[in-house]
Amino acid sequence: MSKCEQCIIRQFNSLKALTKDELIRISGCKTSRTVKKGDIIFEEGDSINGVYCIKDGVCKLSKLSANGKDQIVKLVVKGDLLGQRSLIGDESANLSAVALNDMEVCFIPKSEIMSDLENNPKFTLDMLQQMAHDLKESDNVIVDMAQKSVKNRLADVLLYISEHFGTDDADYLSITLSREDYASIVGTATESAIRILSQFKKEGLISTKGKQIRIEDHEGLRRVE
Repeated sequence: MSKCEQCIIRQFNSLKALTKDELIRISGCKTSRTVKKGDIIFEEGDSINGVYCIKDGVCKLSKLSANGKDQIVKLVVKGDLLGQRSLIGDESANLSAVALNDMEVCFIPKSEIMSDLENNPKFTLDMLQQMAHDLKESDNVIVDMAQKSVKNRLADVLLYISEHFGTDDADYLSITLSREDYASIVGTATESAIRILSQFKKEGLISTKGKQIRIEDHEGLRRVE
């Protein structure tokens, strides 16, 4: 088990504000595990009772709508924390988290994090700033849903994945999503997402190999309306 004070991942989240002694204490009580692709980390309505630190891999956060469809609200990457909003709000999970590839996660119990929130103002401020940033991103998503076309939103998602997650050796997007996932992210029917991706392919904006997607014309995608 890696030690929190020696883990480079903490530099990418609020844990960087903890003191060495606080990190050593957390190392003694955290648990680490591997989450396989497709496995559920937690579900909407669960009592999380702690936070997850993503050491490696990517997961999707989604919410079940009234019509029974999943809406993906965020992709969570290496270095991010999961569950801090439920922890601070003292409520059950509002979202579900599912691994998109094999992941390594560390779980820190609620009692340890609450102790640091109460005694380390710098850590508390950093945590609040991160949640404020998440709310800002949610606001932007709401505006995009209302004002942008589905084609525009899907083009934006492809560009976002390319810019934030990179590509493999063959230039395919390093994160492989199903067509259902793409539809869920942009808020449309799966059939519509498939049709738009096929149109992008015909226009030479992307190429595909199975579920994998390679962007052939970044500027062309940015011009999609």
